[in-house]
Amino acid sequence: MKAKDQLKAEARAEVLKALAHPTRMYIVDVLAAEGPQCVCELTERIGVDTSTVSRHLAVLKNASILTSRKEGTTVYYSLACDCISEFVIALEKVLRTRQQRDNERYEAAVGASSHEA
Repeated sequence: MKAKDQLKAEARAEVLKALAHPTRMYIVDVLAAEGPQCVCELTERIGVDTSTVSRHLAVLKNASILTSRKEGTTVYYSLACDCISEFVIALEKVLRTRQQRDNERYEAAVGASSHEA
């Protein structure tokens, strides 16, 4: 692999690692659906302490998935670009394809075993 290809792959992996946590995926879903949210709003919705939510937000912000703006003493977080929502939609398509494949395998296995009985 060329150095440029390696750097590109590492950058992509960094973004995927930032998204690779259920709470962070939930934060992305909330922000995509409802727009900017502050830490206190997200803390209430997620049901964990503020410091945990803040750490998740920092990971997403460091990966350039989120941006923030300050209004007085309150910081509001939002998606850095709409492309994140498009990525999540594509991810859902992958999950549906996997589920369909798994269902087909299950049906094949159950169908094979019911004929043998």
